[in-house]
Amino acid sequence: MFAGQNREQLRRMYCDAWRKYRAGAPLEPLEAQIAAVIAEHTEYVPLLESPDAPAQEFTPEGGRENPFLHMGLHLAVREQVATDRPAGIARIHEMLSERLADPHAAEHAMIERLAEALWEAQRAGRMPDEQRYLERLRML
Repeated sequence: MFAGQNREQLRRMYCDAWRKYRAGAPLEPLEAQIAAVIAEHTEYVPLLESPDAPAQEFTPEGGRENPFLHMGLHLAVREQVATDRPAGIARIHEMLSERLADPHAAEHAMIERLAEALWEAQRAGRMPDEQRYLERLRML
């Protein structure tokens, strides 16, 4: 579903999934996952309901968090936990969720570490270091 899509098309998927969810229309499995993340981030709803949402810029210089990146990282962590890849991440999520008494808060802590791992890999021009990523998660 992601292959060959540009940034605006990917962002439009979020907007469309939310629109369908709000209308009670049937959702594809990925759309249901996206809608679930959005439902936990109601602060993003006004943006997602805005017709210019897919084209908006979110830069560090602008001081605005990129909500699409944030939600995408939630989806990535959920996929990692569901598949336990890298091995051991499901247990880390379980333990962190218990300690924080909130799976969503656990995801927030985990996406910070995922973003770090992705940024380092991009900067170095290599694949993310899964072991280092897991070590950082274990420190949580």
